Amino acid sequence: MRKAEVYFNKILAGELVEENQNQFVFRYTDSYYRDSNLPAISLTIPKTKQEYRSDSIFPFFSNMIAEGTNLEIQSRYLKIDEQDTIRLLGATAGTDTIGAVTLKLID
Repeated sequence: MRKAEVYFNKILAGELVEENQNQFVFRYTDSYYRDSNLPAISLTIPKTKQEYRSDSIFPFFSNMIAEGTNLEIQSRYLKIDEQDTIRLLGATAGTDTIGAVTLKLID
C-alpha cells in the first residue's frame, strides 16, 4: 500500500491511497472536509462525501501525469515504471503543477 498527501494551495486536503493495483481511495482530511470555505479539489471529487473509492486511479490524478513521449522521457529519466502512477505523481506533481493541487509521497 502506498500513499500520497494531496494539497490544495499548500493546504493539506486529503490522502490518495493505492491499496493495490486495482483499488484506489481518496479521502478528504476531517478539517478540510468540514471547512465550507475550502473548495473540492476537483469537480469529479466533490466534497459531498469524505471518501471516494475507484478500481483505477481517479481521472483527475491521472490527468496530472504526462502522456506519450513525455511520459516515456520522464519515466526513463526518473527510473520509474510508466504504470507506477503513485510514484510518477509524487515525482512530478509535487511542486510545479498547472493547477492548485500538488502531491507528496508518504514514506
